[in-house]
Amino acid sequence: MNAPIRYARSGDVNIAYQVTGDGPFDLVVVPGFFSHLEVDLEHPAVAHMYERLASFSRLIRFDKRGTGLSDRSVGLPDFETRMDDVRAVLDAAGSDHAVLFGYSEGGPMCVLFAATYPERTRALVLYGTYAKRHDPDDDYPWAPTRVEREHIARRLEQTWGEDVDLSTMWPSADAASAEWARRHGRTALSPAGARDLILMNSKADVRDVLPSVQCPTLVLHRTGDRDSRSEEGQYIAERIPGARFVELSGHDHVPWVDPDQILDEVEEYLTGVRPKPTTNRVLATILFTDLVGSTELATSLGDAAWASLLERHHAAVRRELVRFSGEEIDTAGDGFLAMFDGPARAIRCGLSIRDALSGLGLDVRAGVHTGEVERSPGDKPRGIAIHLGSRIMSLAGAGEVFVGSTTHDLVAGSGLVFEDRGEHVLKGVEGARRVYAVVG
Repeated sequence: MNAPIRYARSGDVNIAYQVTGDGPFDLVVVPGFFSHLEVDLEHPAVAHMYERLASFSRLIRFDKRGTGLSDRSVGLPDFETRMDDVRAVLDAAGSDHAVLFGYSEGGPMCVLFAATYPERTRALVLYGTYAKRHDPDDDYPWAPTRVEREHIARRLEQTWGEDVDLSTMWPSADAASAEWARRHGRTALSPAGARDLILMNSKADVRDVLPSVQCPTLVLHRTGDRDSRSEEGQYIAERIPGARFVELSGHDHVPWVDPDQILDEVEEYLTGVRPKPTTNRVLATILFTDLVGSTELATSLGDAAWASLLERHHAAVRRELVRFSGEEIDTAGDGFLAMFDGPARAIRCGLSIRDALSGLGLDVRAGVHTGEVERSPGDKPRGIAIHLGSRIMSLAGAGEVFVGSTTHDLVAGSGLVFEDRGEHVLKGVEGARRVYAVVG
């Protein structure tokens, strides 16, 4: 998604936007709490979500005023001002008639826009959103109290950058995703901006507007959403004429967790075609490396010297991974796990790592295996191929690179030379497997 980022003028404020894809209709994403057009795409799952949307639409993304790449010090905008911003972006992008896709805090604004500008709204997609955000009553018992919202605003301002409300928004986030989310928040929004947006969004109450929405509407909600209740999605769908409600499994609020679960429904609703099930399984070559005798060496060197040597080890391995287009997946102590899309490159990388580390006085062993792995967007690869690569490595001695039979067969004609090391029963793997040592 390398399209240029441009700016639309909304009154005195510059709104950053980007257009990607060339589908038959325009789709504008109205973001939730905050966004950042560039940092958004640094997380694989978020990038996948937007790439998928751009695959069947002309996708228009923007950062709300006060967030991301748009002008920051803009005060506390009301909903009318935010509607003007969307209209300015559509005008700048040359879009007369668009689908509005609003998630979380973006939902109420989309409802207002669709009801106010029916001639410019092709359809409405709402995910994880709400109709009211303050003071529960008999009609809408799920809204937090005004005091609760003010407390959240104060807390986020005081802890912004450390606390981006992951326990509510993204409870399944792993350590890397949590760190990205915190940096994403710091980059996209100031502490005062976070406070102001919480207070502004707390004013939302679009219940009376819902019956005025005239366009086709899809409402999506996860059953265990911790930020807004599934009942809130049902409430909205029941009051928008002809709206369709789809309840999805899960408890994460952000839409980029298991995004295909959402996007399958969106694509079918907007195009009339249910996307074919896709698989996250790919053929890959796995490389494992491990230092031989590292415990004894660490003991003899002492902590400081060993830590320094380990840094040089890591740098040397990473240089070779870059050189051979390998992807570092994990490192644990003195070992690396990397993935390649070509077996010969993986083997040659293993040999080069051995030679590079030899210059540091380190003995390494390596194992290479080619097989299917499963890898969802944003996740590490999983599958039996990972375990086989580790088991094959464990058979190697110092300075040796071992490969499995599948890898051996795939690189026939590459010029690599092997020595048959016989069949071995690998721990946790059924049946014997033939293993080869790379000798040239």
